[in-house]
Amino acid sequence: MKAKSELPECPVATTVNLIGSKWKLLILRNLSKRAWRFNELHKSLEGISQKVLTTSLRELESDGIIYRKDYFTNPPKVEYGLTETGVKLKSLLDVMADFGEYYKSVI
Repeated sequence: MKAKSELPECPVATTVNLIGSKWKLLILRNLSKRAWRFNELHKSLEGISQKVLTTSLRELESDGIIYRKDYFTNPPKVEYGLTETGVKLKSLLDVMADFGEYYKSVI
């Protein structure tokens, strides 16, 4: 997790810093519905590379937005979901979805 001193003063810039990439937003969109396994996420996000997905998941986990649960089984089973902090982003994603629908209806 980043130290407070590493974050921008502006709260909007802080949020963008944490989730401001296309892939992170789409990952969070999926995780806001339920916990997902890595391969499920990879298949659901058309065009994302395995490396970008891995990096994005690690960053979101490091920032305390998502959790990673390892079941220590063979074959390996790992699940990703939203932390309490991540759940707070759901309303932001809902507003973004509403705006997307509105925008598509007026163009």
